[in-house]
Amino acid sequence: MYKIQDIKNVHLEITQKCQAACPMCDRNQNGGALNPHINLDELSLEDCIKIFPSSFIEQLDSMYMCGNLGDAIVAEDTLEVFEYFRKCNPNMHLSMNTNAGAREPIWWAKLADIFGRNGHVIFSVDGLKDTNHLYRQNVQWSKVEQSMDAFIESGGRARWDFLIFEHNQHQVEQAKQLSEQKGFENFVAKKTGRFVTTTSDAKSSHQAVDRKGRETAELKKPEEKYQNKALRDQQQIIEKYGSMHEYYDQTQIVCKVSKSKSIYVSAEGLVLPCCWTAGRMYKWWQKNPFVEQIWDYINQIGGKEKLNAKNGLEKVFQTGIFDLIANSWNKKSCADGKLKVCAMKCGVEWDPYTEQFR
Repeated sequence: MYKIQDIKNVHLEITQKCQAACPMCDRNQNGGALNPHINLDELSLEDCIKIFPSSFIEQLDSMYMCGNLGDAIVAEDTLEVFEYFRKCNPNMHLSMNTNAGAREPIWWAKLADIFGRNGHVIFSVDGLKDTNHLYRQNVQWSKVEQSMDAFIESGGRARWDFLIFEHNQHQVEQAKQLSEQKGFENFVAKKTGRFVTTTSDAKSSHQAVDRKGRETAELKKPEEKYQNKALRDQQQIIEKYGSMHEYYDQTQIVCKVSKSKSIYVSAEGLVLPCCWTAGRMYKWWQKNPFVEQIWDYINQIGGKEKLNAKNGLEKVFQTGIFDLIANSWNKKSCADGKLKVCAMKCGVEWDPYTEQFR
């Protein structure tokens, strides 16, 4: 697939911890109890120095913190890790996705200083004072505004990403105007893929719960103009192939991260091509997480410890995991070993991820 010297971009999930409880996040069960398969792992500055030697960082174009489970603002060493990358490579781009609901203004000012003009923060804020918390459960609006203002007023470059649901669709233009007033460079109204399923039975709503399992908000699809186009295109795919499973078996795969020469590193220090492949490892609704297909490939190389970059990033590449995954795309079906998550995320005819931004 590629060699370590080819890598230009790193997607780093520094922590599995988060102060929020978003109902459609794999970190928790519909916003309630913690995913039983995760351990709230987190990478320290020492871990990151061990995983990413300066000679490797020098070849990079970018590093961004996001991921599947946690939010970088709650990790202990986030600033120090960004500072380390910036010291090793003054010209690379640094960025972070966040719910913005933590840290004091001085922290955000320091982040803006480290990033300079060659970096930005994506603030994932899905509504205004009266609605953002319906999806971003436990996130306080006053803290969000404080974080936004502190970062931008300190010279930071920022983008606002706004997931559209029924409960906040009436606020899209108002939020866009607020973003302009605050000095955001971009505002992205995202047509969420969270209601897209792998079958023809698209979800129309999702019931959120709190930490005690009590029902909170019922999250509903927005009106059609704000819906992800993949929801409408799915029926055409089914008519052409017979079912979504047949489509996954047959679709050509054009890997998004291979094209961008990117790797994903988890809060455990595990390296996989992308957050989507890693995201299949710990699905909370699976009583036994090892039934997921990605584990077949992890086990072929000797288990997940072989993916642990704390033992050396070069050693992970030597396992052949990237080639194993890429070679699976030529298998005749998912039952024969074609990695289904790759067909779901990078199949050429149906792309809910990209449609979020259109």
